[in-house]
Amino acid sequence: MATPRISVKIENIVSTVTLDQKIDLYAIERSIPGVEYNPEQFPGLVFRLDRPRVTALIFSSGKMVVTGAKSTDNLKRAVKKIIKILRENGIIITGRPRVQIQNIVASANLGVEVNLEMAALLLENCMYEPEQFPGLIYRMDEPRVVLLIFSSGKMVVTGAKREEEIYEVVKKIYHKLDELGCLRK
Repeated sequence: MATPRISVKIENIVSTVTLDQKIDLYAIERSIPGVEYNPEQFPGLVFRLDRPRVTALIFSSGKMVVTGAKSTDNLKRAVKKIIKILRENGIIITGRPRVQIQNIVASANLGVEVNLEMAALLLENCMYEPEQFPGLIYRMDEPRVVLLIFSSGKMVVTGAKREEEIYEVVKKIYHKLDELGCLRK
């Protein structure tokens, strides 16, 4: 039987950016409207972009955490734009930022229902306690990700470091569940 239409959507990419220099957060706060900096509450400055829609937490160490990107290209564009805005506002940035993806979160739909009770018995590295949580939690070793699988065939994938891994994981779990007879076609 043909594989149903599987859909995948990247929801969020979390990355760290290293600038290899100290950053004056007070100078950013003074020169760029709309940023939030309250060091008594939180040591980082909150910098939001509308396009692409991301939030960057900038720390005086020169490290940033960027969240909200929906693709790797989106992430790279966002980092370039943040650096450009900082430079345009008199913040000296030397060198090139080093971007490292920490986590990609995606949602997916297998297009078929999943028998979670059977999957819980046959899959290793999984946890299923329907009284506690309606999904099966499956820890895949290669690539190293965690999947939340629901009986509807919908799932959440977290822990990937590259976009390609998400697609690889979804195909892999579909075929594994199919092999084990856990899919209701």
